[in-house]
Amino acid sequence: MSWPLKWRAWRGINRVSTESLGAVRCAGPVRSLAPARPPEIAEVSLPAVAVGQRRARLPAELPEEPTQARRFSKARSAQSSALLEDYAELIADLLASVGEARPVEIARRLGVSHATVAKSVARLKREGLVTARPYRGVFLTEAGRALAERVRARHRLVVDLLVALGVPLEAAEADAEGIEHHVSDVTLKSFARFLHART
Repeated sequence: MSWPLKWRAWRGINRVSTESLGAVRCAGPVRSLAPARPPEIAEVSLPAVAVGQRRARLPAELPEEPTQARRFSKARSAQSSALLEDYAELIADLLASVGEARPVEIARRLGVSHATVAKSVARLKREGLVTARPYRGVFLTEAGRALAERVRARHRLVVDLLVALGVPLEAAEADAEGIEHHVSDVTLKSFARFLHART
């Protein structure tokens, strides 16, 4: 069960109607037993569909097995490469701003443990994207720099599109972190054409 549904379930359990209380009154504040709702979860109200408008329908039948398998495979592949891309982009940013990317700083900025960074850096080294020097930090190889540039350009394009659609900049930056890894080159070219047509 997702967090909003759990939250609503707790609220429903702990809600008492005033009619059921009759003449009983509480002396003092009433404290709900519902868990505190995280501030980043907000209720989203979708516009009502007017009568007679077509509603989005589920596909009448499933796509062919190879087609569906290809789609899911692409999503799994994007999830696998997202980690490498995030690390490469952050390492490039740290190298540009501070001159070196130390594992401790990478861990702080990604909000992960030092051990997680060590494993990820080892994977980046196996992929030929970084070199690590003892007591110095992590440095990108040519392939790592090229990957970081591609990721940064893709990130900027997704952010620009979201802002053009009216998404606030902070939300666009946060959402682009997830979207940028799952967007195909065909879609990115469409994003670029859309933004170019607006200027």
